[in-house]
Formats: sequence, structure tokens, C-alpha cells
Amino acid sequence: MFDSAAMVRAILFMTALWGAASAGLADTPRVTVFAAASLRGVLEDVAADHDIPLSLSFGGSGAMARQIAAGAPADLAILASKDWMAWLVSQGVVAPDAPQPVAGNALVLIGAKGAPAMADPATLKDRLGGGRLAMGQRDAVPAGVYARQWLEYAGLWPGIETHLAETDNVRAALALVARGDAPLGIVYASDATAEPRVSVVYEIPGHAHDPVTYPAAALTPAGERLLAHLLTPAVQGRFAAHGFAPVPP
Repeated sequence: MFDSAAMVRAILFMTALWGAASAGLADTPRVTVFAAASLRGVLEDVAADHDIPLSLSFGGSGAMARQIAAGAPADLAILASKDWMAWLVSQGVVAPDAPQPVAGNALVLIGAKGAPAMADPATLKDRLGGGRLAMGQRDAVPAGVYARQWLEYAGLWPGIETHLAETDNVRAALALVARGDAPLGIVYASDATAEPRVSVVYEIPGHAHDPVTYPAAALTPAGERLLAHLLTPAVQGRFAAHGFAPVPP
């Protein structure tokens, strides 16, 4: 015989269980990460199966550092510039002994998918064909700072300086080349790995610019736990899969 009262009690019980589970998920504190734009792909990969929900905010390292210094709530900061991290230390936001690198990177020159390799960087201006070279802002975006260092090292800066398309972050420079708005761009190797519409045409020598490192600093205990997770072999393998270099010694 059908027991309607028992059925109602069962439904109420399951509803209560679902509500409790939902409340538990809602009450789980999110760990907020402010990170350089070039880390988007790998950190989204890490966040997809992390046991604690992550709130990721990406942008130029300078913009991220200034927001944190202005009081933006963050548990972990990961920048693409030791200079901007040093600035956070100077502002009293980060302890002097807190920053540690989580990855390295390399600088590459990219063109449209299938673009031929460039054997001699001296032909860079000719390869632009009247177009502009996409790169981060020369004085504010780390990738742009490194790009200028290489261009000066190679003796190309005077002829290229007036042919630049400077962007607020390196992913914006990548997008200009991917969309065909710029014939060439200077980005990180990890960016080129993440974008199937571009090809690397020249690998920029590492000795021609400052080392590319990603210093991270925890701002809360939750940030410390996440930072320790990012340094585990499994997560470091994900960084490598996304085109990043190992943590420098």
C-alpha cells in the first residue's frame, strides 16, 4: 500500500540533505589570486580541479600590484616581474622574505599561423612590411620591458621604436597577432603555446634580456597553502605543459 506520509518524509529528508550540501559549498571560502595575464591558462587549469574554489583576477603585473597595494582583497599575488614584487615589498604589503618564484618563461617573436621562421633578427623591420610590432608597454608591462631590452641588445630599437603597437598586457599583444591586426609580436613562449592562430618565428636568446620569472607572495594563510600547492611536482608539470620553464634556482 502506498504510504504518502512516508514519501513526503523522504522527500523532505533528501531536500534537507541537498540544502545542507549546497550551504556547505556556498560557505567554502574562495581563495583569491591576482596574477599576471600570461598565467591565465595554467591557473584556470589548476583551478578546474582544485578542492577549494579559486577566484582568479588577471591583468598586467603593474596593474595587479597597484590594486593590491590599494587594498584589493587577495590571498596570493603572482606577478611576471620581480621589480613589481619588490615594489609591493617597499609598500609594506608583502614581507621581504615572502616572494618566491613559481615558474620561468622565455621570450619569442610570433607571426600568423604558418609564418616562416626569421633567421636574422636584423630583418625584423622588413618583415613588418609597414605594419606594427605588438608588445607590452615598454615601461610598465614586464613582457614589454623584456622586449625592449632585447631590441636594444640587438641594436634594433632605434628603427623599431616608432613602429610599435604597445598593449596593457602581453595577452593583448598576442591577440593583435592572432587576429591579424599586427604582423609580428613579442610574447612569452607560454602565450604562443596557448594560441593556435600564431607561430613562433624567432626564439629570443635568454641572455639578451633579464631572466623571466614569476615571483609569488602569499598575503594570507589560505594563500600560503595555495602557493605550496603550486610548487608541488604535479602542478609544476602543468606549468611545463603550458609552455613555462622550470622554477629558476
